[in-house]
Amino acid sequence: MQNKRLISLDLLRGITILTMVLVNNPGDWDNVYPALLHAEWNGCKLADFVFPFFIFILGMAIPLANPNKEKSIKNGTKYLIRSLRIICLGLFLNFFNSIKIFNLEGTSLVVFRVLLTLIIGFALLGNYNFWTKKYTTILLFCCFMVLAFGTVQFQEVRLLGVLQRIGIVYFLASLTYTFFSTRVQIGVVISLLLGYWAMMSLIPIPGVGVANFEIGTNLAAWVDQIILKEHVYAGTKPWDPEGILATLPAIAQGIMGALIGQLLLNSANAIQLMKKLWVIGLVLVFLGVNMSVYFPINKSIWTSSYVLFTSGIAIILFNVLYYLADYKELKKMFFPLVLWGINPMIVFFLSGVIPRTLAMIPIESLQNKTVTIGLQKYCYTTFLEPLFNSPMNASLAHALVFIVFFHGILYFLFKKNWIIKV
Repeated sequence: MQNKRLISLDLLRGITILTMVLVNNPGDWDNVYPALLHAEWNGCKLADFVFPFFIFILGMAIPLANPNKEKSIKNGTKYLIRSLRIICLGLFLNFFNSIKIFNLEGTSLVVFRVLLTLIIGFALLGNYNFWTKKYTTILLFCCFMVLAFGTVQFQEVRLLGVLQRIGIVYFLASLTYTFFSTRVQIGVVISLLLGYWAMMSLIPIPGVGVANFEIGTNLAAWVDQIILKEHVYAGTKPWDPEGILATLPAIAQGIMGALIGQLLLNSANAIQLMKKLWVIGLVLVFLGVNMSVYFPINKSIWTSSYVLFTSGIAIILFNVLYYLADYKELKKMFFPLVLWGINPMIVFFLSGVIPRTLAMIPIESLQNKTVTIGLQKYCYTTFLEPLFNSPMNASLAHALVFIVFFHGILYFLFKKNWIIKV
């Protein structure tokens, strides 16, 4: 199976990135179907599967990209630079709204930020020699750190986030896969999941008291307050939903994905492989549900039960897709979704930049001439919302427009045979 590209993996990745665009781009956050929202705290809804699926898929792809487990400093350096490139993309998205230069305002400032986005995007997503990639990436990362810790303008910019966690997990999961045996990898996963549960369950919280899993008063939140200080997500201050301590179980999830990737590499019999995947997936779901009695399923603090449960669901869904797309070879019917899995990073990056940019372009409100609103809100309230009687349907339609837009970009890239990688 080493030389065969898995359509099912592209398909699972495509479903995940498309779902991300769907749940992240409603026209009105006050009118969203409940199924498309994250769980308020404990629990797991559709939106809560997106991020752990990314982590798990990332892990699965690691052995497929390096089946020979080449152990070398050069390979480790490649992991590090790719990880930093992903992290820098996430940092740029966090810095985007705080970027200012001279006295530029309004449209002029938007144009400057867009031009800077093109430069940064090419620097981090462009296809050029590794030497240039290495030093460009290191320089950009150092610049972000200097700006964050050395300037007033960026003193509250968020340092962590989705792409940052993905970059960290990719680096550590890649190293674990490359330099350690399968048995050691399993031991690392178990140690991280149980160790995280023990820390969150047993260590008293300074200034709070007894250990707990509640919002803002748990150990993970305390660590973020102490280390990150003001550099956290504005909507959850003083803690961060992609915080430091909660990255530990995410690393375990990436390694679990790598273990499944190794199973794919080493399985010659497709039927036996699918049977194993069914068993593993169901066992993980069972363990996750049962562990949730002691450590609730929770995305915001990335609990160990959440890792087990979502990993099990990811394996089960992958197994279904593997049966249909790779075993039965029903590839044509899945082609639109596979497109999303071939070029996910460009969608991830643009889906962060475009809404931010559109929201910054000022337009005079039709309802109140003295008020200006962002271009995105203006287009939604003027052209899309009036077409629907239901505010929720209008809000959903806005997300579907984004999906159609990105699908057009992905189809263009496919026709040009362009694959944009970090």
